[in-house]
Amino acid sequence: MGRFLLALLFVATTAFSQTSHLNTKKGVVAKGYDVVAYFGNEAIKGKKKFSTAYENATYRFSSEENLNIFKSNPAKYMPQYGGYCAYAVGVNGEKVDINPKTFEIRDGKLYLFYNSWGTNTLKAWLKEDPNKLRKKADENWSKIVN
Repeated sequence: MGRFLLALLFVATTAFSQTSHLNTKKGVVAKGYDVVAYFGNEAIKGKKKFSTAYENATYRFSSEENLNIFKSNPAKYMPQYGGYCAYAVGVNGEKVDINPKTFEIRDGKLYLFYNSWGTNTLKAWLKEDPNKLRKKADENWSKIVN
């Protein structure tokens, strides 16, 4: 009985930790924008009828085709750093919300950025050496999730 409870606790905390590091403030990843469409260089709001769950989070898509593309390889389309601002994770190691229309595809990965009140962190990211910031963001994100 004790081993069963320990295993159940492990599964529950693992599931919670996976979602606790995802930016789902609007109830869905990327504020409901189609993560597959970003790879076609478009920021398109997804539709509820084209939704799926992956790793305890909801993803929305603009078409059934994009939904099926995601289902065939979800890890490829997931935003980096849980969908939080890549620049903020890189510079400060902080989870900062994003503007889903401000993004970059770099080396086949999706990066989202804060863009509000005159501050566009994508511009800062590009100006301040994205490769260096990405390396630092990877290190910081590892600390955040662990």
